[in-house]
Order: sequence, then structure tokens, then C-alpha cells
Amino acid sequence: MGNADPVYPSSVECAHRVAIPPPQPFVKSLKNALKETFFPDDPLRQFKNQPPSRKLILGLNYFLPILEWAPRYTLDFLKSDLIAGITIASLAIPQGISYAKLANLPPILGLYSSFVPPLVYAIMGSSRDLAVGTVAVASLLTASMLGKEVNAYENPKLYLHLAFTATFFAGVFQACLGLLRLGFIVDFLSHATIVGFMAGAATVVCLQQLKGILGLEHFTHGTDLVSVMRSVFSQTHEWRWESGVLGCCFLFFLISTRHFSKRRPRFFWISAMAPLTSVILGSLLVYLTHAEKHGVQVIGHLKQGLNPPSFGDLVFVSPYLTIAIKTGIITGVIALAEGIAVGRSFAMFKNYHIDGNKEMIAFGMMNIAGSFSSCYLTTGPFSRSAVNYNAGCKTAVSNIVMAIAVMFTLLFLTPLFHYTPLVVLAAIIISAMLGLIDYEAAIHLWKVDKFDFIVCMSAYLGVVFGSVEIGLVLAVAISLLRVLVFIARPRTLALGNIPNSMIYRNAEQYPNANNVPGILILGIDAPIYFANSSYLRERIARWIDEEEDRIKCSGETSLQYVILDMSAVGNIDTSGIGMLEELRKSVDRRGLKLVLANPGGEVMKKLNKSQLNESIGQNWIYLTVGEAVGACTYMLHTCKPNPGKDEAQPWNSV
Repeated sequence: MGNADPVYPSSVECAHRVAIPPPQPFVKSLKNALKETFFPDDPLRQFKNQPPSRKLILGLNYFLPILEWAPRYTLDFLKSDLIAGITIASLAIPQGISYAKLANLPPILGLYSSFVPPLVYAIMGSSRDLAVGTVAVASLLTASMLGKEVNAYENPKLYLHLAFTATFFAGVFQACLGLLRLGFIVDFLSHATIVGFMAGAATVVCLQQLKGILGLEHFTHGTDLVSVMRSVFSQTHEWRWESGVLGCCFLFFLISTRHFSKRRPRFFWISAMAPLTSVILGSLLVYLTHAEKHGVQVIGHLKQGLNPPSFGDLVFVSPYLTIAIKTGIITGVIALAEGIAVGRSFAMFKNYHIDGNKEMIAFGMMNIAGSFSSCYLTTGPFSRSAVNYNAGCKTAVSNIVMAIAVMFTLLFLTPLFHYTPLVVLAAIIISAMLGLIDYEAAIHLWKVDKFDFIVCMSAYLGVVFGSVEIGLVLAVAISLLRVLVFIARPRTLALGNIPNSMIYRNAEQYPNANNVPGILILGIDAPIYFANSSYLRERIARWIDEEEDRIKCSGETSLQYVILDMSAVGNIDTSGIGMLEELRKSVDRRGLKLVLANPGGEVMKKLNKSQLNESIGQNWIYLTVGEAVGACTYMLHTCKPNPGKDEAQPWNSV
């Protein structure tokens, strides 16, 4: 860096004072803070200055969005929603049966869960594109967590009741998050965490399907890679080649149709219809060849009729209540993260907005209703929503059409699934899961942010080699550690003057920026809290030592002033104020002067209340770095190094 003096406009004769915000009553200040935390979108604004009857209508529209868009519904919309609804129903039926088996639940529950929850979401949801149903990750979590407490095969009734109870608590938790405006909690699941977690869960789900592909009757309850591989290769004598050949053929068919539809988007319906086509072909093949007598396992009898009530089956007694609550909360958070992320993605494509808190209420209510009607956890899965979007859906009526199609299946068609081979369901799950392993996103994370890549891989490896819960906890813990590192170790920057301007920027980012003789300008890049105050004090002291050593070697003007650019310091606590006071005393002992530039309103308010601004000197707090440098340069040029805090300065006098 060069040592040229910065250029100051000749019209500037005095610096601007840094204003101290007017005091606010504590109650009002607290109210504003709570409003910014929980109501950043100001949802109550629409109710202002409205008569009571209008407020009631607006309130109903907020909680029941169908009342808002239904009056504007047209026949053209119905045509599009009919096509989309029938298309996603063809995907929902086989997927629902498959995912219920994955959760170690009766297959019929997958159909039940594709009937009631979509109807509730159509009334309360704000997304036009989300298609509601069961998801593989939540199904795997349910099986993994509940399976540790109750064996689904030894005590199926209790296991089933615990699944309903977990769904109930998931719904209560989701609805409470939305009502209390706590949606930001879901944001702790970062994009990198979700990418790694979903890929790991998809890998584990695919491994679990080896049981169906190979026709094994006994299989490990563990979900980690080692347990699954040990279980598979310790039973090589039990492998059924008929089942393996059938599974590979259907898997090849499903992957081929998906690849074709991806290459030719207008033929999206081919991959959407492929799972149901596989079920029909597999059932016909088994029926005609009597393959079930040769080791090919089939679904068997499916109960006919609509969802039976299950509110009397919820379990609220120890020791099962704890595991039901734990399972409900964890699966509920994962379901929210996936559903809201998917909804926002498609809303962005169609240029409309969905309210995250409102979506949480809708998810919560549909899962509460589902737990009372023999359903387990549902959300908005990506695969089904993508089909819904590509099919041209216009509104949530597509969910109603899908529910009606499922209802028709429950009433009349369930006997047709008797001969559906389990190996086909395994192939359907594997083909769907392969789409969740987003290696391109992982490569992108590596290129953009190595730490995010580490978070992603931690989640993936934790799920694959540990368990779903371990992977999730590990990824969230590393993400939180990163936040803590950012807070505890904020960046400090040496600033220089951009030639022929009064702009000061990071000297490393702008190599042509000039340092100002006799002045060290430092930028602090974060709020100053108890967690980083000691670090900042030591880091600033090191900056001063390094600058003095550099000056000794170069023979430049001795260091006289240290300017702290506080533009990025949004807030400060008492530990931070104590740090600034210690820094001022340390700088004074060195024979230097501490100068502050551009402290924000909250910072000035606390500096004033602690009287630190008097200790530093009002004349040494400037509105911009340029004015601070100008004042210090003026004092250097008039041969008045390090004036006292009470000494008048022409630059700052009005």
C-alpha cells in the first residue's frame, strides 16, 4: 500500500455530530423487539382501521385461505387441477403403500394418509403446488425411533397406536410453532444440513429395500450401513433369485422412465404413471404365474373402506409417552423443513408468496386430523409436488382430486392390490430415493463454502454409519458451532483509503487502498457481545503492535490515532462496553488516541447510558470514517498529537 494522503473536499469545514437516539420506554422498546422477532412480516397490518365484521372475514381468510381463492375459481382451473390430481393420485397410491411398509405400518395406512390430510391442507394451506402425502424420510424415522421401544412385528397394535400418537404430537408441535410465530426455529436446519441429511436418509432407505429385493424374511432393525450389510451377506443362502430378477427389472423400468421424462419434460406423466404401472404389471405377473408360491412376497389382504377413527387409540401413558413425543417432535421438524422448502421453491417459480407460519399451522392441523383418522405423518414431498407442478395444477384443488381418487380406491379397488409383490414396492422406493441424493448440490457446496460441505458430509455420514437421529443432531450441532464461531471470532479489518476519494475499504480486498500516515483504521465486522469482547480486545491490540512494528521498519510517521469503524456493529452489551473502556485505557497508556466512527443507534444509546462516550470524548466520535480521518490528519498537520478529550478541535467545532 502507498502512503498518499487521502483527498478531502474543500467545502467540508466541520464534522457531523453522531446523534443519540431519543430514549424509549422499556415497555415500548420490548414491544418493538418482540414484534421484529416474531412478526417481521407484520401480519396484523391488514386488520388496522377495519370494522369488526371485516376483521372477522380477514381472520378467516388468514387461517382458511380457501375462502380467499375459492370465489375466483374458474372452470379452466378445474380442468388443470383434475389432470394434476389424477396424475399425482397414480403416484400417491403406490408410494403410500410403499412408505407405510417402510415405516413398519400396515400398507393400508399409506392410502389412509393420502385421503384425509390432503383435504385438510386444501382448506388451510397457502401453496398452490404442494401435493400432500407420506414421505420416505419421516417413515424411516418413525420406524427407527419407535422400533427401539416396541417391536412392530411382536406387538403391532401398540406400535400402530404409538405411530398415531407420534403423529398427533408432531401436529401439535407444528401448529404451535406457527401460532407462536416460531418458524425461525426451522431455519436452524441449513440448506447444507438438509442436502446431507436427505442424501443419507435416501441411502439408508435404499439399503433397507434390499430385504424386499432379495426376498429376505428376517432382517436387521438397525439402519446403519454396517448392520444392513452384515444382515444381507449373512443370509446369502436365503436370497431368492426370482425376487431379485423381478426387482431389478422393475427398478430399471422406473429409472428409465424417470430419465426419459427428465430429458423430455413434456412427457412428465410417463414417470408419474410408472409406479402405478409397475404395481399393475407386477400384480398381473404374480397372479398369472403364481409367483407367491416361489418365494415372491406379496402385500396380501388390504382392508376395504374409508379411514376408521383412531382418536381413542392414542397412547398417553408412561413409558411410551416420552418416545411418542420425541418421535413426533423430530419427525415434525423434518416434515416442516421439507414441506416449507418445497412449497417456497415452487412458489418462487410461479412468483407468489407463501407464509411459513401459516404453512406450519396447516401442516399441524392436517397431522392432528390425520392422527384421529388412522393416518401417520404427512407433509409435502418433493417428488409428488414436482409431478403436481409439472401437471399444470392451478390451486390446492388438485389435492382434493387426489383425495377423491384415493377414496375411490379405498372403497372399491383395495382387493386388486392383494397380489402386488413387495419387490415392486421396494423398486418404487429405491427409484424415488435416488432423486434425493443430490450430489450436484454437494459439489456446489464444496466450490462455494468448504464449511457447508463439511456440515453436509457430517449429516450424510452420521445417518449412513450411525442413525438418522445421530446424523441430524451432528449436522445441527456443527451448524450451531459455526454460528458460535462467527459470533465469538468476528473479523477485524485494516481499512485503507481508495485513491482520489473519501471511501475506506478492506486493504486486503482493495490492494490499491492507501494507509494514512499516523493513523490505524480498523473495521469490526459483527456486534460486540460477551462471547467476543475478549477476543476483540486482544486482536485490536495485536493490530496496533503489528502496525507499530511496520512503522519502525519503514520509517513512516509514528502511530498517533486508532480509528474503529463501527458501521457493522449493530449492537453491544455491557461486556462490549467494558472492552471498549479497557481498550481506551490501553491505547492511552501507549500514548495513542482511540476514535470511533459511525456507531449505530443502539450502540450510541448504550455508550451514552454507560457514559463511555464522555470517557472517550464526544469530539472523538464521528459520523463517517472520512470525517474521523480528516480530524486526525488535521491534528497531525497542526502539530497537536493526541489532544486531550476536552480540547477543542477546529474540525469538530460548530
